[in-house]
Amino acid sequence: MITAFFTNRKKTKLNCNSWQPPLIHRSSSGLLLMRLIVGTAFRLYWRPSKSNLSFFSSAQKVERSTLALDIEGCSVIKEGEAQIILDASNGVFYNKAQVNNRDMSIAVLRTFVSKREEEHGAKFNREIVQAMVKSTGGKGHQEVKELRVLEALAASGLRALRYAHEVEGIGQVIALDSDKASVEACERNIQFNGSVVCSKVEAHLADARVYMLTHPKEFDVVDIDPYGSPSAFLDSAVQSVADGGMLMCTATDMAVLCGEDRDICYSKYGSYPLKGKYCHEMALRILLASIESNANRYKRHIVPVLSVYMDFYIRVFVRIFTSGSAMKETPLKLSYVYQCVGCDSFHLQCLGRTFTKNNNVRHACAFGPIVDKECGECGSKFAIGGPIWSAPIHNHEWVVSILSNVKIMKESYPAYDKVSAVLTSISEELLDAPLFLSLHNLSATMKCPSPPTLIFRSAVINAGYRISGTHINPVGVKSDAPMNVIWDIMRCWVERQKLKDQPSNQPRAAILSKEPTIQANFAKAIGAVSKAQASNIARFLPKPERNWGPKIKAGRKIIAMKHASLLGLENIKMNSVIPEENLDDVSAELS
Repeated sequence: MITAFFTNRKKTKLNCNSWQPPLIHRSSSGLLLMRLIVGTAFRLYWRPSKSNLSFFSSAQKVERSTLALDIEGCSVIKEGEAQIILDASNGVFYNKAQVNNRDMSIAVLRTFVSKREEEHGAKFNREIVQAMVKSTGGKGHQEVKELRVLEALAASGLRALRYAHEVEGIGQVIALDSDKASVEACERNIQFNGSVVCSKVEAHLADARVYMLTHPKEFDVVDIDPYGSPSAFLDSAVQSVADGGMLMCTATDMAVLCGEDRDICYSKYGSYPLKGKYCHEMALRILLASIESNANRYKRHIVPVLSVYMDFYIRVFVRIFTSGSAMKETPLKLSYVYQCVGCDSFHLQCLGRTFTKNNNVRHACAFGPIVDKECGECGSKFAIGGPIWSAPIHNHEWVVSILSNVKIMKESYPAYDKVSAVLTSISEELLDAPLFLSLHNLSATMKCPSPPTLIFRSAVINAGYRISGTHINPVGVKSDAPMNVIWDIMRCWVERQKLKDQPSNQPRAAILSKEPTIQANFAKAIGAVSKAQASNIARFLPKPERNWGPKIKAGRKIIAMKHASLLGLENIKMNSVIPEENLDDVSAELS
C-alpha cells in the first residue's frame, strides 16, 4: 500500500496544508507499525523531484533553505522571504544577478504603497472641504484598496513570490508566462511558499500582450522584465495600468540601446542612439521616450519616479496618468542630441516650445538648429541622435523616501549594499542636466592627465554653475555649465601642465588655439565634495562574484567554449553540449 502511494503520488492534488499519512489501524500497535512503515518508506523512497517537492508546506517546521535538494537536478533557492525550486537544467530562466533588480523593485513598491495612501488621504480631505462648501455632506472615508500587481513574464515566479511575501498592501499578484514549463514551475513554487502566498499569487499560461490588452486599466502595478527588449510589450502595458498606477520596465538589450545596432534601436524604440560615455543614460532616456510615445496614443502620459542603470541592464519606474492636456506637453520633454564627432561636446534641441496668445498657452514646434554645421570648439561635424526624454528621469522626493525605507529595513534586502549605493548616487544627481561628461574622455581629447574630480568640480562651482556626479559612471559629471565653459576650464588645466606638442590635425590643437574666455579658479569650493563622499559612503561597488551578469535564455545550451563564461565552470556540464574531453580547456580558459 505504501509503495503504491508513492508511485501514484503525482495524481494526488495537494493543498498548502501539511500532509499527514492515513491511519490503517486505530489500535496502538497498528499505529506504531504504521509509523515505522511510513518512516522507512520515506527514507527509502523519498527523493526530491519536480513532482514531489510540492509536499513541503509552510506549516512544516523545516529549514528548507538548508535542505540539500540537489538530487535529480533540483535545488532550493532562497532570496529574501521567498524560496523557489530550481531545475539546474536551465529549463526555467533564473539569474542570481537580478537580485539587485528585485530588491530595487520591492523598495519602490513599498514607497508606492505609502505614497498612494498619502494621495488617497489628501484627496479625501479635498472632497470633505468641497462638501462643506456646498453643504451637501461628504462621503465616509474609504480605505485604500490593496494593490493588484501583474508580472507579465514570470518564469520561475520568484519576483511575484517576493512581492506577495515582502510588500504589505498587495492584495493580488498575477504571474503570466507563455511557456508551459515556466507556469508549472511557478505553480509549484507558489505551493512551496505556503498558504499566504497561495492566497495572493495566481499563475496563468497566457501571452502577456493579449492578457494586458484584454484587461485595460485593471492593474495598479505592471512589471515587465523580459529577456532582451521590452518594446513588444509597451503598447499593451500602458493600457493595462490603472490611472496613477506604476509601470516597471527592464531592458537588457544594451548593445542595441547603446549604439551597436542603431537601425534596430530605431525600429524598436523610435530613437537613434549615439555612442558615447553617456550611452547608458541615453539608453534610459530612449526607453522613457518610447514608453511616453506608446502612452500618448491613448491620451496618457508618464511621470518618471526612478530610472537606474545597474550591472548589465536598465530599469525604469514610471507612473501613468490619463490627461489630454498634459499629453500636449510631451514635445517639451523630448529632445534631439547633437554630438560632436571630434570632441565631447553635445547639445540638446527640444522638439517643442510654448507661447502665449490671448492669455492662452499655445504649443508649437521649436526653432532650430541650436548649433552650426561645425563644432564651435574643434571644427568637427555633428552626429544627430534621438529623440530622447530630456525631462528629469527621477523624482527626488521619491528617491529620498525609497532610500530612507531601504536603510530602515536593510535586513530585508539581500542586495542592500548595491541598492543603497545606487540610490545614494541618484539622490545627489542634478535632475535638470540631461546626459553627462566623462573626465577621462575630456582629458583624452586634450591629451593631458585627467584633473582630479574635486578640482574640476570646484572649477565649475567657482565659475557660477552647478555640478554633480552620476550613478552610471564613477568619473562622470553632470552640470548645467555650457560646453564653452567646460572647454575653458580644460584649457586652463592644460596650461598648468607641462605637455609635449601634439599633431596640429587633432581636435586638441583646434581647442587650444582659442584663448579661454574665463579664467578657471581651481581652489576648493564648498559643495565640491558630495555628502556621500564626505561620509565615506560607497557608491560604486565591485561585482560580488565571477560571472555576475547575463545568463543564457531558458532552454538554450552552450555550444562553444568561447561562450562558456556566460555561466561559469560549475554550470557548464549541465548547460552545455561541450565534449567532456574539452572541459579541461574550458577550465583553463576561465581561470
